[in-house]
Amino acid sequence: MTMKFTALAAAALAMTFGNAALADAHSGKVKIGLITTLTGGGAALGVDTRDGFMLAIDQAANDAVEVVVEDDQRKPDVAVQVADKMIQSDKVDILTGIVWSNLALAVAPAANAQGKFYISTNAAPAQLAGKGCNKDYFAVSYQNDNMHEAAGAHATASGYTNAFILAPNYPAGQDSLTGFKRLYEGELAGELYTKLGQTDYAAEIAQIRASGADSIFFFLPGGMGISFLKQYADSGIELPVIGPSFSFDQGILQAVGDAALGIHNTSQWNKDIDNPTNKAFVETFQEAYDRLPTLYAAQAFDTANLILAAAGQADIADRDAFRAALKAADFNSVRGKFRFGNNQHPIQDIYVREVIKEGDVYTNKIISTILTDHQDVYAADCGLSD
Repeated sequence: MTMKFTALAAAALAMTFGNAALADAHSGKVKIGLITTLTGGGAALGVDTRDGFMLAIDQAANDAVEVVVEDDQRKPDVAVQVADKMIQSDKVDILTGIVWSNLALAVAPAANAQGKFYISTNAAPAQLAGKGCNKDYFAVSYQNDNMHEAAGAHATASGYTNAFILAPNYPAGQDSLTGFKRLYEGELAGELYTKLGQTDYAAEIAQIRASGADSIFFFLPGGMGISFLKQYADSGIELPVIGPSFSFDQGILQAVGDAALGIHNTSQWNKDIDNPTNKAFVETFQEAYDRLPTLYAAQAFDTANLILAAAGQADIADRDAFRAALKAADFNSVRGKFRFGNNQHPIQDIYVREVIKEGDVYTNKIISTILTDHQDVYAADCGLSD
């Protein structure tokens, strides 16, 4: 990959990689297995994950860090097979990259049981945040409920009292509706679980039309969100829509177009967060890949930089020291402030964004902070200490 760096990018990247550059001082190398979805449904999310992660790795130019990339095809059995190969044949130290929670649940606990770190770039199911937390499991992204909790809080703040809510029937979808209801204070006009990978939402839209709802909350990542938003726009229903960032990322917005304009969605990251690391990340990602980064890319970029920072402070062979370096999170995040809670999930601000158009590009801008220094509710059930 060939990269071009402006003065802004070079200065910010020097800050970002200050500690990571020390990794060469350690004798042990760090081998990372990045498993993500690169083909089939949801491939765009995996490509963004890979590209964000590899941007940080390539910028660091550190020979002590090696990355092996494999496709999970969004299939749990394939993800398990790939993880086993990486652990047993490739001899990786760390696994990362999985987008989908059902795949993460199949891979992460088994990887931890085999003495490997799992550091999540995205999927962060409730089962791994509370009683099922593990000292070798870290989620750099969020806990699955978080964006949806913020959406529930925003719906309440907006005065909606009779929302219709829907999500796919898999762990992240279940977490999403649980999260929304936790901070939403109104009634529900309807609650639906759809099929993972579903593309026809005629029946669901008919139920929304007949429900008497005053608003809609939905979580449908990737192609599911594109299909729903297009069909909803064509339906003529004009209820306000709220969703999490996953349903309004750059890829979805370009495919949906004007139908998404003005919709509010919740995220812990956006390209307009004002800090040098984020500005440099957005600029260099565009230069490298000729597109704006998504949340998936930003989270993966942070994950890679966390690992690089830990490698600069401890040898991977000293698991306790390396774990402590990960927990310290001594790196410059695109989110600005970043810290882990006791269950090794982030404590962070969550924003409300609005879909806008900049020239010919559909994107998001932050309009408010809806949750400040927010920690997931499951942390109280985790036996790990701060």
